[in-house]
Amino acid sequence: MKPVAILRYHRNEGPGYFGAYLDRKGVPWTLIRVDEREKVPGDPQAFSGIVCMGGPMSANDDLPWIPDVLGLVRRAVDAEVPVLGHCLGSQLMARALGGTVTQNPVKEIGWGRVDVVDSDHARHWFGDLREFESFHWHGETFTLPSGATRLASSAHCANQAFGLGPHLAMQCHVEMTEELIRAWCRSAREDLEASQSSPGVQSADEMTVRLDERLAALHEVADRLYDRWIERFAS
Repeated sequence: MKPVAILRYHRNEGPGYFGAYLDRKGVPWTLIRVDEREKVPGDPQAFSGIVCMGGPMSANDDLPWIPDVLGLVRRAVDAEVPVLGHCLGSQLMARALGGTVTQNPVKEIGWGRVDVVDSDHARHWFGDLREFESFHWHGETFTLPSGATRLASSAHCANQAFGLGPHLAMQCHVEMTEELIRAWCRSAREDLEASQSSPGVQSADEMTVRLDERLAALHEVADRLYDRWIERFAS
């Protein structure tokens, strides 16, 4: 099997639970450290799938690697190589496919409910799940690209996920682990303190309440989504 290419844009935003999932399934993967100036692959067909992780930058920033990522996503979609996006990764997917990335009405940081759309497209990805608690950390949002279908929303963000054929983009973070959550809280301490007036932002203490229980439930959702995504790998 060809490996999955996982593109990392910040050292604190690696594959997390997604990497553990692939290992458990026996799916090979390779980490492309874009944050360390590793080259964005040119040929998506060298991989079973393309995965875009999160990051603190904007998909609209003038960074030298963003055009390369957008081009890779477009070529992967054209070649029907499954693409998966987490947070910034979902925004890069949206922008690559003709959508736009703008400020969200409020920041979403911490745990919050995600509502799954009542549609056949959403049931394909989520099964009978109607809502779940996910982790969030974003200040921007995307519009749906042409041909994409909204799969989920939240109280503060209308577009939490979209599907387009074998491709899945998620504004929310289903890949979280305890290590990632605690690392993000440490590195963004000042940002968290400055954002406490926002209705969508939790404190670090609130984010770590019942953490084992919350992560176990989140990983069940992630398993369902990732299972669907790898089903479309070429044999």
